[in-house]
Amino acid sequence: MKLTKNLGYLGIVASVLVGLGEYFLHYSPNILSHSENYAFFKFVSLNNLTLGHFLAVIGLPFYFAGYLHIYKMLRSGNEILAKIVLAIGFVAFAVGGVWIGSRASIGNIVHLKDSLETITYQNLLDHYTNHMEVLVQALRIIIASLSVFFTIAVLKGGTYYKKWMAIFNPITILIMLVIIGKMIPAIGKHMLPILMNVTHFILFTISLIQLNKYIKSN
Repeated sequence: MKLTKNLGYLGIVASVLVGLGEYFLHYSPNILSHSENYAFFKFVSLNNLTLGHFLAVIGLPFYFAGYLHIYKMLRSGNEILAKIVLAIGFVAFAVGGVWIGSRASIGNIVHLKDSLETITYQNLLDHYTNHMEVLVQALRIIIASLSVFFTIAVLKGGTYYKKWMAIFNPITILIMLVIIGKMIPAIGKHMLPILMNVTHFILFTISLIQLNKYIKSN
């Protein structure tokens, strides 16, 4: 139980460090009004791009610990489903790691816009979109798939979770946060750039609360 709890805390560490990193990489007051063609990056300082890059890279490996926590929470219910959730979680953050590691580079390219020929600059953006930004779409599909197996595993019972935990699967949390961010732009401009990290901060926090309640009741 102690190991399971510590793995959950490491998951929270991941969501905080990567969240801070992604915030430094992406946030400026102009992010919502300059979302096309990565234009928002020109309002992010080069120092913030560097700081954000290394915070995210340092924090990302801890996400694997977080999914080991989820695995151990699910395992007693159904070993196969738990392993599927673990495997998909590892794939998700391997893909996410490749993407987050590329953001400082595209940000730097945007800062160099005025020193590059228009065709060259657009070719660089197109190449990035086709090779890196496409990973965001893949990540959403992977997280949706993970959420389906997580929900089934929880609803089958026998895990350390109450069955209502199925509601708090990653994709449902993500959708709720998007709705809140769109309805309240003052919150959304800060939250939407780090959405996956806020999602997992909530997921790991609720998971640890469930674990602590299970320990106390047994």
